[in-house]
Amino acid sequence: MPDNKKNAIITGAYGAIGQAIAEGLAAEGFRVTLVGRDKVRLEKARTSIMQITSNPEIFCEVVDLGLHKEILEFSKRWAGPLHLLVNNAATAPRKRIETPEGIEVQWATNVLGYFWMIRYFSPFMEGQPDARVVNVASYWAGGMNLSDPEFKSRPYDNDVAYRQAKQANRMISAAFADRLKINGIIVNSCHPGDVNSKLSNAFGFGGSESPREGAATPLYLCLSPELAGITGQYYEHLRQTSCKFSGDRQEVERLFDVCDQATYPG
Repeated sequence: MPDNKKNAIITGAYGAIGQAIAEGLAAEGFRVTLVGRDKVRLEKARTSIMQITSNPEIFCEVVDLGLHKEILEFSKRWAGPLHLLVNNAATAPRKRIETPEGIEVQWATNVLGYFWMIRYFSPFMEGQPDARVVNVASYWAGGMNLSDPEFKSRPYDNDVAYRQAKQANRMISAAFADRLKINGIIVNSCHPGDVNSKLSNAFGFGGSESPREGAATPLYLCLSPELAGITGQYYEHLRQTSCKFSGDRQEVERLFDVCDQATYPG
């Protein structure tokens, strides 16, 4: 018997918005793999999603999404096709810290993690009908400095680093959209809703929307039939919105090269 169920991977899947996205996909019948570095929180999210959706095919993968080695190893464990990749994981430490691979944590997790996930998992999406990559970015974006993306020279500020990362997410989406459209894979980015979460709290903010409301635009990009074939776009509040960052093709390619050179950190 052929397996007609679609496979989805969601990173940062136990955060407020990530879990709401996972619930939405599970309710639509996807076989969902939750990805994050905290096994206990992953299992808790898995149990909750199965109870809410009655979908038993929810799985967990413990991966530090700021580490190239762990993402590469995860891709080597992946056995089946992939229809949907949602890059949602994000972190915003108040002090500058580096991963064990020597990369500033926000740049590693919020930017390179997206890059590496697309690079290593897009081959599993080739040939799959309506394959999609959804990158959760933000309207809170800008100020990227590719001369010092890891704050080695300039003073570190978690808000500045986060805005830079969200700008990069939009631009990486445009870069991969151009590269993957020949393989039938669409890549779009979006701002989710404003939800009270660990991430928003890191900046001293709460949030006015529920996790389900916050997940509405990412889920729209994941599921809407009207977006089939539409790629390289940025969305807010369920609507396509112009993005000045991804429109700068020279800077988009410069960012892609910077990320590409970091694929095998020493």
